Amino acid sequence: MNGSATVLAFLIGTAISTWVMAYGARSLLDARFPLFRTLVAGATGQAVASPIIGALLGDLRGDRHPVPLLWLVCLGFACALLVSMTILVLWEAFVPTGTVPSPLHWLGGARSRIARTRRYRRISFIFLRHGLGPYLRGRARPSTSAARSFTRALEEGGVVFVKLGQVLSTRRDVLPPEFVEELGRLQDAASPVPWPEIERVVREELGDPADVFASFDRTPLAAASIAQVHRATLRSGEEVVVKIQRPGVRAVVERDLDITLRLARTLHERAGWARAFGVVDLAAGFATALREELDFRVEARNMASVAATARGDVVIPRPHDGLCTSRVLVMQRLDGVALGKAGPRIDSGGLDRTELARTLLDTVLRQIVMDGVFHADPHPGNIMLLDDGRLGLIDFGSVGRLDTELRGCLQRMLLAMNRGDAVAVTDAFLEVVARPDELDEQVLARALGAFMARHLGPGTTPDMAMFTDLFRLVARFDLAVPPEIAAVFRALATLEGGLAGLAPGFGIVAEAHAFGETYLRESLRPGSLREAANDELLSLLPMLRRLPRRLDRITAAAEAGRLSVNVRLFADESDRRTVTGLLQQVLLTILAATAGVMAVMLLGLKDGPAMTRDVTLFQFFGYCGLVICSVLSLRVLTVIFRR
Repeated sequence: MNGSATVLAFLIGTAISTWVMAYGARSLLDARFPLFRTLVAGATGQAVASPIIGALLGDLRGDRHPVPLLWLVCLGFACALLVSMTILVLWEAFVPTGTVPSPLHWLGGARSRIARTRRYRRISFIFLRHGLGPYLRGRARPSTSAARSFTRALEEGGVVFVKLGQVLSTRRDVLPPEFVEELGRLQDAASPVPWPEIERVVREELGDPADVFASFDRTPLAAASIAQVHRATLRSGEEVVVKIQRPGVRAVVERDLDITLRLARTLHERAGWARAFGVVDLAAGFATALREELDFRVEARNMASVAATARGDVVIPRPHDGLCTSRVLVMQRLDGVALGKAGPRIDSGGLDRTELARTLLDTVLRQIVMDGVFHADPHPGNIMLLDDGRLGLIDFGSVGRLDTELRGCLQRMLLAMNRGDAVAVTDAFLEVVARPDELDEQVLARALGAFMARHLGPGTTPDMAMFTDLFRLVARFDLAVPPEIAAVFRALATLEGGLAGLAPGFGIVAEAHAFGETYLRESLRPGSLREAANDELLSLLPMLRRLPRRLDRITAAAEAGRLSVNVRLFADESDRRTVTGLLQQVLLTILAATAGVMAVMLLGLKDGPAMTRDVTLFQFFGYCGLVICSVLSLRVLTVIFRR
């Protein structure tokens, strides 16, 4: 019994000592560390504490005087604490926090990691089987055969990789033409989910379907990789369509998105062409867009935003806000057929294909240039020809938004192109893209002037080659296109394919140029100019009203000799924090150096009161100074090594 109590007391004492060491080391370093490494450092300090204290007390055996004994024990404890701090700092230097998951993290997510590893191995096998190994290792350049193999591999990979291919097929700014052409053939079709699974999702989100719907068609209108759509009738008698997310698709998408980001980072590290295309940024933007698409509440808000600025020639379905959840979306039913299958109805109804294409393009351009909220994925499957001959837009999972500043830049660039002013186009263009640190604006203005003369000059017919040349110009000057503008190009490139099928020979660039001229005429009408002048005057009016009073104060102060200027340095809080941190590190460094020098000087003194047979009081103070110097130095090193 006494032996068990002794063991228990020893374990409790060891645990308390370890915790004291760990907490003391972390507090003195004034930084947070992962729990595992903090406990390891505390246990190491606790383990070396007894040998250090024993070595310091070795020549005091038999001495019953408590004063030297107490001070040497404190010094030994401080040395052990210094060992714990040193372990934390060295660990942070060689393995920074966050670079390697903790063992607790590994144990907690072992199951998900095993599933991800299996999926990763399967995806890697698919890419290798299609002959893409040399491209993944950066040993070959993209080619037509590689584009074909890449497309087949994405199609076999599943939902996320098919959607990734569809997004990449619209990025003419970063991918070679052969990749864009091959990826454009990807189709997003899937077998329908059985009705019992769909009913379970509806029941979990909305309750009993019989309490919400008077009827519910169990045969889906369409089935895609993320959701499928069913006809239904509300209890009020209104006919609607219900979009239901596939069960379990979130886990599949998250797992595959993680693999996609890992593959992108691997390509970025190994292949120069991948770094040039910015595959990591592409993958991150794709992941963000796809996660938004998984939340149908976002789609409902997108639908309402676009509908708020829509005109009567294109119909936007209305969502039922009370029946929209993250996995179920109930919206107004549009009776019609998808534009990709509407050819016979257009011909039999005597509709003008060119006029329909012009209406659709005008709607999207107005959304982009004037409204700032636009459908970012207008492919033929998301455009409907309604029974009354109008067009309708559906599937608002992907919507682009442009703030007032970006819209103003696009408008100024559009007006400058219509005037043929290369300098103004350059100024507006540089406001849109992210410019590098070193840029020759004069050379860029000449290049844009040559671009406009080649594609927008008299007698020229703009075509899609204009976009290719523009993207080459962007790459030539190392300009970065922001995601919002990339969404604009993606929407226009996606729309171009649908318009070409709707009205063969329809020139999207020429029609867009005509839209620009129309917009220019509208903006230069007397009424528009008067409205613009009124808006500017209203924004300037408060400042103009305060201006005379402020001028009077300035002139009075100057006349009395009391005119002064107050300049507040470091007005921003982040600037103050940065400067304060630097001053603290400099002060700690000076204190550490001072303590070290004083410690060395004290250790060199042989005379003085004796604490033990071999250690004088001055030398004891010198050892304490070394400990203080080490603690301050380790604190500075922690800030240096911390990411």
